[in-house]
Amino acid sequence: MTEKKPSIQHTHDNDLTHSMVHYLLAIHKLKESKGYARVTDIAHEMGLTKGSVSTALTNLKKRELVLEDESKFLSLSHSGHEAVHGILSSRTLLYYFLKDIIGVDEEVAHKDSCLMEHLMSAETREKFFNFMKDLTNDQGNPYTTSFDFTQFEHQHEFEEIQKGDTYLKSE
Repeated sequence: MTEKKPSIQHTHDNDLTHSMVHYLLAIHKLKESKGYARVTDIAHEMGLTKGSVSTALTNLKKRELVLEDESKFLSLSHSGHEAVHGILSSRTLLYYFLKDIIGVDEEVAHKDSCLMEHLMSAETREKFFNFMKDLTNDQGNPYTTSFDFTQFEHQHEFEEIQKGDTYLKSE
């Protein structure tokens, strides 16, 4: 009897688009910086109309990624919060890999990591984190990065500290 492989879940398998990711990131950033997020705040943050933000949020609410209370304040559900931290973790890993390991220009690394962030599976993200940590921890290795991945014992610790709407900064 052959063992059945588990199905692979990528963010795009759930039809979470690049623009949807930016709505989730905007809510996350606003909640961290202001303590609240409303349609108006998201529209201002993203430079969009309130109508287009409302339409996008309806879809995210249906997917149970965004919650809205009776006062119209928005927050991320547990699933939405996990998605954001995973996306930010992917973005950070990709940014430092592109910039420091393969030598892509910083602005290009930022743009490309933003474009790729939501396409990475959780399995790849974990393996990529371990690769970056091992690659930059080996003293005889010519590769270095401006971010210290070795400060984290496990990938989930790295993922939990993601903040704002961008990659973690080197110290």
